[in-house]
Amino acid sequence: MGRGRTATLADRLAVVRGRVLPRHVALIMDGNGRWAQARGLPRMEGHRQGVKAAEHLVRFVGEEHLCPHLSLFAFSTENWNRPPDEVAFLFALLERFIREREEEFVERGVCLRVLGAVEALPPPLRRAIAEVEERTQDGDALHLAVGINFGGRWSILQGARRAVSLAREGKLDQLDEEAFARLLPTADLPEPDLIVRTGEERRISNFYLWEAAYAELYFTATLWPDFDEEAFLVALEDFQGRRRRFGGVAA
Repeated sequence: MGRGRTATLADRLAVVRGRVLPRHVALIMDGNGRWAQARGLPRMEGHRQGVKAAEHLVRFVGEEHLCPHLSLFAFSTENWNRPPDEVAFLFALLERFIREREEEFVERGVCLRVLGAVEALPPPLRRAIAEVEERTQDGDALHLAVGINFGGRWSILQGARRAVSLAREGKLDQLDEEAFARLLPTADLPEPDLIVRTGEERRISNFYLWEAAYAELYFTATLWPDFDEEAFLVALEDFQGRRRRFGGVAA
């Protein structure tokens, strides 16, 4: 289990492993700014610590094989409304995260995919995304989706535009839920079983809107930089204690 792992963490890991694990966990990483403010630090330091928390959690999930698909909501389409210097800092952090983890992703079999309107991102970040996506495309140990300039409404709109385009070309015979889901940017991802939001707020803030139809939602007051391996296992325990009926009647 690795050196330094506490008995509590080892116990929780054993409990979680003995139950059904989710196929896809999505994380809304909220609270970086408040974490920094509570410590008298600049917001930028909160974002820096938030990236470290993401690094640790991705490594933990991959090493322990806790779910084959993990999504991180890193930068939403609404985050452009933040101060320009903060936006620029976030993009620089994301570029560094992608580039510095490139070799580790390749070695550990992590397949990285970025979801969102990447054409609007700074050129250095776009290049980093393209290079790492290409190098990790065959990874099968963990599929990591990172939302950068992503939003649920944007995703649905992309699907609608594709549907209109195909219909005009005479290539769309019918449009039901299954067919529409295949037109979304998230088409090759399983729908999330569990969506976790840190930072106390109880909403999904334009994340996976279509995909969240039957996801279990878990909210925690823990701010993202403090959301560690044990906190993730607590969220999995909560998920495993629920009865998922998908609109039907439990047996």
